[in-house]
Amino acid sequence: MDKKNRRQLKIFALASFLNDFGSDMISPVWPLFVTSFAGANMQVLGFIDGLGDAIVSISQAISGYWSDSIGRRKPFVWIGYLCGGISRAGYALSSVWQWLIPFRVLDRAGKMRGAPRDAMIADAADDSDRGKSFGFLRTFDNLGAVCGIILSILLVSFMGYRNLFILAAVPSLVGATIIFLTIRERRRPSEQKLYKGLRFGDIDRNFGSFLALSAIFSLGAFSYSFLLVFANKAGFAIYQVPVLYLLFTFTASMFSLPFGRLSDKLKSRKTVLLIAYFLWLAVCAGLALTRAWWAIIMIFIVYGVHRAAIDTIQSTFVSELAPAGYRASSLGMFQLITGLCALPASYAAGIFWDRWGMETPFYVSAVLTIVAMVMLAGIKEKRGNVELRHVETSI
Repeated sequence: MDKKNRRQLKIFALASFLNDFGSDMISPVWPLFVTSFAGANMQVLGFIDGLGDAIVSISQAISGYWSDSIGRRKPFVWIGYLCGGISRAGYALSSVWQWLIPFRVLDRAGKMRGAPRDAMIADAADDSDRGKSFGFLRTFDNLGAVCGIILSILLVSFMGYRNLFILAAVPSLVGATIIFLTIRERRRPSEQKLYKGLRFGDIDRNFGSFLALSAIFSLGAFSYSFLLVFANKAGFAIYQVPVLYLLFTFTASMFSLPFGRLSDKLKSRKTVLLIAYFLWLAVCAGLALTRAWWAIIMIFIVYGVHRAAIDTIQSTFVSELAPAGYRASSLGMFQLITGLCALPASYAAGIFWDRWGMETPFYVSAVLTIVAMVMLAGIKEKRGNVELRHVETSI
């Protein structure tokens, strides 16, 4: 990666740090905030979280397709950060849980930044350092989250939910400003006619199979909120729950870059993704079988390692399996499929929890994960996928 592209990566990492700093000021207390409203039970929490994940997928699919169609990435990135900042102020103004829904939609629609930004990073890297580049970005994601969680723990007792949410809007607005002012995207005129969105006919069987197994896994990958509420039900006090969130987020920040480097060194994304699936199986088994406080702490650490592996490798793997010239569209389609599965996943998990016990969702997820692991064995890795794109950075 040359000097300009390294600078671009650092700017994206800084903006991502700021956004996650604000986002994770509220994430540790989000499930407790939602269930504090009258009439909001676990099904409501599962519906709101699942709806949010589905909106993430739709927004990334649209932005990815549109980005490839017009040959532009930057507008989707800074507007996405802007939406995140505005939505957090909206949470603070909500007086009933139904009011949270439109602001949750706006918040998750801000994830439109993901596919175009990841495509820019993938374009700037090559096979030898693409995993490392995504690992670097995820490290700053998680470090921002760690700082936000620490501030949340320190301030929530004094400020309350609403003032904390207003404060959380500021870092994302700063991140949007940084992207708007410092990233300059330029497209060579000779390439202009090459840009169009991905169509289903452009997807080969190998990539299609990976999308299918990812959908199956996502049907069991319900919201992290269930883990936090589980810990609370198992005996952890309300003020201790954000500490568990901090624990797995800090763990994820420490392992994201090593997993990216490992996938580059092994020249295998499948191996690291398989590790991520095994780790999730361990989380499901642990929460289904024990409520011991020390075991739950260890489970949250394992969950952090899982998040580091899967968040880093999925984007890298998709960008390499994607048809040449369609990275943003492919990343968006991946997010669309997995995100649309998130709504029934979290909603169904809430029903299983309320009707058949809080261990049931983890049993169901473990079965779906095993199916995905078996399907992953048939996926062929593809390297050397290059897209024509030129981006300049000015500071």
